[in-house]
Amino acid sequence: MRFQFLLGEIGNGLRRNLSMAVSVVIVTMISMYLLGLGLMGQRQVDTMKDYWYDRVQVTVMLCAEKTRFTNCAGEATTDAQRTAIKAELEALKPTVKDVFYESRDEAYDRFKQTYKNSPLARAGESYFADSYRVNLNDASKFDVVASSIKGMPGVADVQDQKKLLEKFFTFMNTVSWAAIALSSLMVFAAVMLISTTIRQTAFSRRRETGIMRLVGASNFTIRFPFVMETVLSSVLGAVLAMGMLWATVRYGVVGFLSQALTDTAFIGVADVYYVAPFVILGVVVLSSLTSWVTLRRYLRV
Repeated sequence: MRFQFLLGEIGNGLRRNLSMAVSVVIVTMISMYLLGLGLMGQRQVDTMKDYWYDRVQVTVMLCAEKTRFTNCAGEATTDAQRTAIKAELEALKPTVKDVFYESRDEAYDRFKQTYKNSPLARAGESYFADSYRVNLNDASKFDVVASSIKGMPGVADVQDQKKLLEKFFTFMNTVSWAAIALSSLMVFAAVMLISTTIRQTAFSRRRETGIMRLVGASNFTIRFPFVMETVLSSVLGAVLAMGMLWATVRYGVVGFLSQALTDTAFIGVADVYYVAPFVILGVVVLSSLTSWVTLRRYLRV
């Protein structure tokens, strides 16, 4: 009977303060959605790191005629120099996994396919050079290869793709942390809104709570409906936020990006399923604690 009474009080409270409940739902939904985007951004960075660092290559650029690299002296790499460079790379195994030769024409064709909208794609193959593309067993061993190859006759430059990727991942991390920081501000706003909602709701029902205290109702019986009203509104907002996050990943990432960019790895809906329980549990704890503390400190019931 007491449990039915508490359920009735929760339902009556939600009906009386519907606008307050809706505002808590909306603020919680936006803040949790932004938090989810930030967390998904972090998981995307980790996924891409695992994917690309296993495929990172060292590019040994060979000399071309009239090149500006000082080691080339304006002359193209000879066949003898090219053979010596490949022999040196092969000697670096097992640090070096595979060595592939790519001609100027092949480099230009690959660039046109990957960056077809770039001005260089229309500039002609004169901007490209022959190269050796080297796969490493350990991407952190770039310095070992670079120190052995740089300065050899016929070598124009040694480029490390990992350094370029690290700049991109730094940018991605910054964006995801910015989303998390913004969501933190929204969470703070949600806490303030919950606290204000609790006080206004309790004030509007002060006569009822006063009667309940006079008839001997416990503090738990008085506080529980207020707390549950806030928790239910907050959890509904969090569930809606996770639904929006699922739709974003399902249709935006899996349905579009992964189809458009088939040469990289993306997060999936399984990552949303992994994050969602922690987000919803956090909302339950945060909303219940905020409600309970507000009732104890400010309403004195």
